[in-house]
Amino acid sequence: MKEKNNTYSSLSGERKDQKNVNLKTSTSNLFLNTVIILLGVIIIVMIYSLVSKFDSKQDDIISSGSKKASTIVQVEVLNGCGVQGVADKITDFLRKNNFDVVQTGNYTSFDMDKSLVIDRTGNKANAEKVAASLGLDKKNIVQQISNDYLLDCSVVIGKDYSQLKPYN
Repeated sequence: MKEKNNTYSSLSGERKDQKNVNLKTSTSNLFLNTVIILLGVIIIVMIYSLVSKFDSKQDDIISSGSKKASTIVQVEVLNGCGVQGVADKITDFLRKNNFDVVQTGNYTSFDMDKSLVIDRTGNKANAEKVAASLGLDKKNIVQQISNDYLLDCSVVIGKDYSQLKPYN
């Protein structure tokens, strides 16, 4: 009988150990499952964010013709007529009219008859805003979109500079 009691007591000890082990493993399994679910949710949110970002860039490219002018328009002023000081005067005028002139210099040649505004980003509204402030017609706006330029548009001053607003 003593042997049966010892066997029974050893069996009940094993059951207690199994209950402790099962409780520990179920708690750790619950914790790990929760972590896996949270990581899965984070990955899904990141994928959604990435997809929606690329989708919005496509929408921007498609609707580029209907964009509004930026509040800050970055401009480059280039002298295309060869008259000294013209680019500086236009630069001062544009800065007084809240344009961000980031660079001034000479155009590739000095034989430009008409002044023009070159749109560099595809947002023609920015170029129209600059042209209107200088008194240029919309037909003097040209689009040359390039990722090499880190500005919105370039102003090339031609031999008709005396007809621009800063000179009137």
